Amino acid sequence: MVSVLVVDDSVVVRRLIVDALSSDPGIQVVGTAPNGQIALSKIGALKPDIITLDIEMPVMDGLTTLRELRKVHPRLPVIMFSTLTASGASATLEALSAGASDYVTKPANVGSVTESIRSVREQIIPRIHALTGSVRPARPPAPIRRPPPAAARPAAPGGGTGTPEVIAVGCSTGGPEALTAVVKALPASFPVPIVVVQHMPQVFTKMFADRLDRTAALTVVEATAGMALRPGTVYIAPGDYHMELERRRTDVYTRLHQGPPENFCRPAVDVLFRSVAAAYPAGVVLGVILTGMGQDGKRGADALRRKGAEIVAQDEATSVVWGMPGAVTQAGLADAVLPLNEISNHLLTRVAGRRTALPRG
Repeated sequence: MVSVLVVDDSVVVRRLIVDALSSDPGIQVVGTAPNGQIALSKIGALKPDIITLDIEMPVMDGLTTLRELRKVHPRLPVIMFSTLTASGASATLEALSAGASDYVTKPANVGSVTESIRSVREQIIPRIHALTGSVRPARPPAPIRRPPPAAARPAAPGGGTGTPEVIAVGCSTGGPEALTAVVKALPASFPVPIVVVQHMPQVFTKMFADRLDRTAALTVVEATAGMALRPGTVYIAPGDYHMELERRRTDVYTRLHQGPPENFCRPAVDVLFRSVAAAYPAGVVLGVILTGMGQDGKRGADALRRKGAEIVAQDEATSVVWGMPGAVTQAGLADAVLPLNEISNHLLTRVAGRRTALPRG
């Protein structure tokens, strides 16, 4: 039984969350609190397995509460409740940087309490189980490293050199901080483009891209339709749009569309990875699967692998949730399973020798 402490200043929202969670027999709400100060005073007695935490509250807001909580309970999972607004996105990204495990968005423009409960239930229950069900071994297994597939497989006709021409990344729960760690460790001279699907709603992806662009040496943008890929640039798929790549003669461009969700996601990693496999010749793609809930990316990684791509997965010990990288690894698709702090160096090693990108202007 997973025990939950619900923290929100609104009586209506607290009731809504409690009702949403009560539908799952494996979850028990052990307490509620109207602000962070009261929540912190209850944790010792209630010993919750996970906390849901509103951002905007009187007395002590969610960000302050989170920072105080992390001083004493650095690993206790916390799910933030956010609004689908620019201010909500900014506060949520700040919370993720401060150690929040994940977030859900409050229902907006729904017609009934029943619909609101359903919306919260569908978002939060899988996250609670994913965040509390992950087992982190005290002594993580040794990283898996195999020779890059391109080194062992012949290139397709007219195809790959074995040195990556593009890096394709998929991530979800815990992904913003994991992706930030990888991108910030890469120099402005990184010689290939990086395309990313991070499961996030609209507004959030633009805010995340802008935030990362301000702190990284690379250029980071939220992708728009028809952008030509350039070295030293990170392209993040916009929320609620699938991102694909398409080749036009010598250049590769972004394509956005609102096709059906895959793996309940839009954007979906599988959609991006399949298109990367189609747009590039054999042996010149490096795929990366970072922390995330579910299995999005497994089919796409298989498509890339069939095209001679190398696949790197984040290891379990450093993942917030090992769902996505775990699915790829357990399917035998990963050529390397690495701790987060080794992934950027691996990318640098693999692209060594390719002409460097121009510095940011």
